Amino acid sequence: MEFKTLRNIENSFRQIRLYAIVFALLCTGVAGYAVWKSYSFAEQQRQKIYVLDNGKSLMLALAQDASINRPVEAREHVRRFHELFFTLAPDKNAIESNMKRAFNLADKSAFDYYKDLSEKGYYNRIISGNVQQRIEIDSVSCSFETYPYSVHTYAKQFIIRSSNVTKRNLVTSCFLVNSVRSDNNPQGFNIEKFAVTENRDIEVVKR
Repeated sequence: MEFKTLRNIENSFRQIRLYAIVFALLCTGVAGYAVWKSYSFAEQQRQKIYVLDNGKSLMLALAQDASINRPVEAREHVRRFHELFFTLAPDKNAIESNMKRAFNLADKSAFDYYKDLSEKGYYNRIISGNVQQRIEIDSVSCSFETYPYSVHTYAKQFIIRSSNVTKRNLVTSCFLVNSVRSDNNPQGFNIEKFAVTENRDIEVVKR
């Protein structure tokens, strides 16, 4: 009889210990979930900006993570640089204005390429020959796996003369580094090691 009683006590103790372990695990799980939800809620609140409208009404604006838009901004930065740099009119002031704006988006490598063309008389021939030049960007390939970011641009260049239109294939390469945003550089990038890797005629059409 005593042996049976001892066995019952031992079984009861095991059951109580099992219930205690299950209860402790349950409490730990609930506490962990509560901490995780609290952290998630705090992160969401940090992504919100509260703006006072003349000190009267309160408006809620959601702040987006800037890193999400960086690839788009990078492509737009490179695209804008190429449009300014390779769009030419037979007007010295227009060329210099475009180049000045383009140089705000790049380092000395872009100026060196411009200087080389200028010394070869390229821009003088544009002006004296009443030549128009424009560019169409096909694609901008940016690699964000390593920094500085490697970029390759593929475009078509059109040189428009009174007698014909020359279509050229243009491929350039460069690197992008983060820079300070400003009115002259709204995307906050700077182009480094700019180089033209291909610039060849693919078609000449008489006008």
